Amino acid sequence: MDRFGRIDALVNVAGAVPQIDLFAMSDDEWTDGLALEFHGARQLAIRAWDSLKESRGSVVCMSGSSAISPKPGLAAVGAINAGISALAKAFSERGVADGVQVNAVLPGPVLTDRRRLLLERYAASNGLSFDVGVERYVRETGISPCGEPDDIAALIAFLVSPAARWMTGTTLHTDGGEIKAV
Repeated sequence: MDRFGRIDALVNVAGAVPQIDLFAMSDDEWTDGLALEFHGARQLAIRAWDSLKESRGSVVCMSGSSAISPKPGLAAVGAINAGISALAKAFSERGVADGVQVNAVLPGPVLTDRRRLLLERYAASNGLSFDVGVERYVRETGISPCGEPDDIAALIAFLVSPAARWMTGTTLHTDGGEIKAV
């Protein structure tokens, strides 16, 4: 606001929630994950809402494919991502009345630094080179090759562009076929 005098788009992307088994994750770890991702997205949207109304802007909430298919080892990640998706849907209902477009993006495996580290560990624990480990992971999970951060950035750029102006309240999966759903 200080620099440009308005907000045209808000993209909520927060750090990672620990991938800890459902029965092993502490209350404090759950609380920290909710504070970082869910409450952070909620608070930022509320704070920017008046400016977004004035500019007829857009909000994109980053969730993740675990919102659709949670696993015990990713319990907090899945539950929080599902909450973020529901939050985006609720904001989109208000956005229809206020002229603010709100959508959620659920990426699957994207080769971020964090994903690369996880795949390096996976490859090493299986006695594989990184490239062979990635090929094996892709084959075992039944996905196309992992996405790149630019793939997600391009989708977000589209969502906040005039070309997507009529798209609101939508949850977009971009996961290389990880989750087979209609």
